[in-house]
Amino acid sequence: MARRTFFSFHYKTDVWRAWNVRNCWVASPNRDSVGFFDASVFEASQKEGDDALKTFLRNGLNNTSVTCVLAGQHTAGRRWVRYEIVRSVLKGNGLLTVDIHGVRNDAKVLGVRGADPLSEVGVYCYNDKIYFAELTGGKWVKYEDYGLAIPASDLWFNAPKTTTVIKLSQHCMRYDFAAQNGRENIGGWIETAAGLAGR
Repeated sequence: MARRTFFSFHYKTDVWRAWNVRNCWVASPNRDSVGFFDASVFEASQKEGDDALKTFLRNGLNNTSVTCVLAGQHTAGRRWVRYEIVRSVLKGNGLLTVDIHGVRNDAKVLGVRGADPLSEVGVYCYNDKIYFAELTGGKWVKYEDYGLAIPASDLWFNAPKTTTVIKLSQHCMRYDFAAQNGRENIGGWIETAAGLAGR
């Protein structure tokens, strides 16, 4: 069965690197990926407003079982990457981070390793309800783009029981594409993420 994987990344700075990583995945037998949208489609959705863009991104996650966050220097703080991460948790997707700073861009330049995007989004418990949090200005705050409580049973990992934020990275793996031979190993990394989420 094909493993449909959504690739989340910072389009403006990392599209070349992300495209190279994605292509090695798609070249594998029985693999498919989504999340690679033409920039004009993304920009048109942005111009229609936040709600239209959220719908666009949610639809992009349809029929996927894993979300692979391709992390560059500035990916962790990107609003729409965080939204894709949160919607992936709500959907029950497996999650992983793959650092792509070691992949050269179209100018043959290496990047700088950034923070793990999954370490800047988390969950916490308040009045026996689970909420998302995000790291903003060095402090954890309630996640703004999805403020509803979620049932603890919707999480594929153990739900927090206190107001202390549990980073998603505590339940997910992080890899380095260049240093850990991602061209050969990304398939296994994605399968591991799927397995951790019971997908």
